[in-house]
Amino acid sequence: MPEAKPLKIAVSGKGGVGKTTIAAALLLLMARQGRRVLAVDADPDANLATALGLDAAAQAAIVPIAKQAALIEERTGAKPNQFGQIFKLNPEVADIADKFAVKHNGVELLVLGAVPKGGGGCACAENVLIRSLVTDLVLYKNEALVMDMEAGIEHLGRATASGVDLMLLVVEPGQRSVDSARRILRLCGEIKLKNVKLVANKVNGPKDREFLAAALPGLEFLAFIPYTDELRRIDRNGLSVLAGAGPELGAIFQEILTKIEATP
Repeated sequence: MPEAKPLKIAVSGKGGVGKTTIAAALLLLMARQGRRVLAVDADPDANLATALGLDAAAQAAIVPIAKQAALIEERTGAKPNQFGQIFKLNPEVADIADKFAVKHNGVELLVLGAVPKGGGGCACAENVLIRSLVTDLVLYKNEALVMDMEAGIEHLGRATASGVDLMLLVVEPGQRSVDSARRILRLCGEIKLKNVKLVANKVNGPKDREFLAAALPGLEFLAFIPYTDELRRIDRNGLSVLAGAGPELGAIFQEILTKIEATP
């Protein structure tokens, strides 16, 4: 039988709902299965390295792609953080993941970093490089991919969305989280990204489940993760998500991955 297409998953949700935790758990579980796994931290408030278990020294050594001035100039022909320049719109990016990803616990981590926006949006060299890189990672790389995004889908366009197998939207039982989820769902609709599943985090009983089901009708919840101090202890102790997770939480993470893999 031909080898199955590697999973490409984007994870989004309001800040603080636990999307980075879920993204890290999926990455580590797939790495344990012996897969080639690429983690892309596309959230300006980058925390995926911590959730994967990198220590402070390893994290301090990571330079986000958006801050790699020499790389940006080499590939685009323009200096970063300068406007009004002429630069390549299709820079070479195929080797960037191999050269700049940090390997840990079987996962290769690439941190994109924040791109400054000016006026109605940034058409700067670093933005063009990152968009080209994301397109390459999603459409052409033969690794499983999990992209930890900010509360939106800024790095995805219509062409790139065609290569994403699943948008995993993480929510918690609160109105601000629901409002953010609805906005992300609208954006997904605009780029024709139709396969969206939800994970509910910090759920404290049936009323929380009922609230979310009523607020986001017609969508499939892959799991309801109970409110627990376990994840806070994991973060405080600097452990990877899976290294600190007990049997119950670990089983929930595995259930999420199993359901994703079963999705056509």
